[in-house]
Amino acid sequence: NNSTKNETTEPVVLTERIALPNNPDRTCIIITLNRPDSLNCFSTAVCHDLAKIFQEIHDELQNDAAKNNKQTNLAAVILTGNGPAFCAGADLTDPPNPLVQSSDLWEHLQCNPVHFMDRCGVPIIGAVHGYCITGGFELALACDILVGDDSTKFKDTHVKFGLAPCWGLSQKLQRRVGPGRAKWISFSATTVRAQQALDWGLLNEIVSANESTTNGNSAVLTRAVEMADEIAKNDTVMVRRYKRALVEGGEMDLMHGLQRERELGISHYLEVMNDGSTFEGAKEFITSDSRPRSRL
Repeated sequence: NNSTKNETTEPVVLTERIALPNNPDRTCIIITLNRPDSLNCFSTAVCHDLAKIFQEIHDELQNDAAKNNKQTNLAAVILTGNGPAFCAGADLTDPPNPLVQSSDLWEHLQCNPVHFMDRCGVPIIGAVHGYCITGGFELALACDILVGDDSTKFKDTHVKFGLAPCWGLSQKLQRRVGPGRAKWISFSATTVRAQQALDWGLLNEIVSANESTTNGNSAVLTRAVEMADEIAKNDTVMVRRYKRALVEGGEMDLMHGLQRERELGISHYLEVMNDGSTFEGAKEFITSDSRPRSRL
């Protein structure tokens, strides 16, 4: 995982905000790890830049909420990597300080990308191709939805090199694939290939790496943009609130998760019942001739 190239002329993380093809009034932000010659291994600079980008997204969404912006422009965020890999872990020539990345002190959290990814109010879609190793695996697990291709390979090498996870791998992986599978992946440092990752629920979808695209993007990034577009056609505020219910409730036992859902539901309906737009939209959908009907 060594850096082999002077990257002073190129940003180590790229961002692009695009209008979504079928919902042009909605956007998604594509964040690209840009160290292809190093398999996108993350350096200290990558961690700082990635944390800053996700903090800015968090602040934008918080400002929208404070202004009661009911149709915020941003529908989703996509995280991907430039070149042959998503992210092959830490750059051993300039690794981020693990004590800083494990710390809960605010000055340290500002350098922690996963801290801000976990607080992102819109869905994060990971477009994962090639190697996704250890810290890169943790970045992927900070995404809500993962799409891969035939080349995608996950691997947790913490135990192989005497390293401790600090971005959530020990907790998030078992919640995604189950404790037994997570223990095997982490204790053995084995490679999990795309089809197995799909079968175990780690990946949401696989696309063909050789599939041609009309926009010049990889097939996995093209599919991630399509997913963002599918999300964008829905009520954007409700997507954000649903994500909050899923994330907050998922951190609780079932009883408290159900209670939290009710609390968030009451808050939502107290707001929307004052303007009636939500119920008018539901009524229009129910009475529409184009709505799918049960054959029963």
